[in-house]
Amino acid sequence: MAARKALIVLAHEERTSFNYAMKEAAVEALKRKGWEVTVSDLYAMNFNPVISRKDITGKLKDPENFKYPAESVLAYKDGRLSLDIVAEQKKLEAADLVIFQFPLQWFGTPAILKGWFERVLIGEFAYTYAAMYDKGPFRNKKAVLSITTGGSGSMYSLQGIHGDMNIILWPIQSGTLHFCGFQVLEPQLTYSVGHIPADARIQILEEWKKRLENIWDETPLYFVPSSFFDLNFQAGFLMKKEVQEEQKNKKSGLSVGHHLGKPIPADNQIKARE
Repeated sequence: MAARKALIVLAHEERTSFNYAMKEAAVEALKRKGWEVTVSDLYAMNFNPVISRKDITGKLKDPENFKYPAESVLAYKDGRLSLDIVAEQKKLEAADLVIFQFPLQWFGTPAILKGWFERVLIGEFAYTYAAMYDKGPFRNKKAVLSITTGGSGSMYSLQGIHGDMNIILWPIQSGTLHFCGFQVLEPQLTYSVGHIPADARIQILEEWKKRLENIWDETPLYFVPSSFFDLNFQAGFLMKKEVQEEQKNKKSGLSVGHHLGKPIPADNQIKARE
């Protein structure tokens, strides 16, 4: 049996950072278990996060009214995307597991990682309206966010000043990763990283390595199946009436984004269903 392949996308500028140490721990743990590991260290690569006409080589379909989504799809089909995008797409195509290692910045990803999503996850390669979410191109791949924060865990709780971490994770885990088909595993959250003593940091690294030993066997987070929706423009991609009817008397919604005006299921974006 061929070895499974992992891609780690690191978005931190410093080799002395805890994010870098988490990346190193992941490489060590996965290789020990026989994985082939590739790393995209975005800052070290000087990865360009800005979409532009330069992402496309050759003749544009409509240079007078340039539309990046349409032109990038055509360029992908014709093999005319810039070499740096193609290189990342090839890494992604080969990977069974993708780990995104980054510090939470302004309740989202660092700009360099956001730009990686925007430039690499091109239409037709990563999604189409006919193949998205659990039918997406990456439905046989798994992804996990490994995130560090400056604030404490309590600050991201239901009563915390920053609000519920589940809400913060939804746009990335559902709107980006699951949208492209990924089975999204429980996030690895390291809170208040700048205030953790050295011995506790070592313990976190060891626990991360331990988790990675069997990460492929983990249960993914729950997302509402696409079969619950009428998947066409005429119907507006709305939830089927029979599903809405079935959910009427339920005490909570289905997920963070599909709450149906009810309480959100506890830790929907942090813990997999048992």
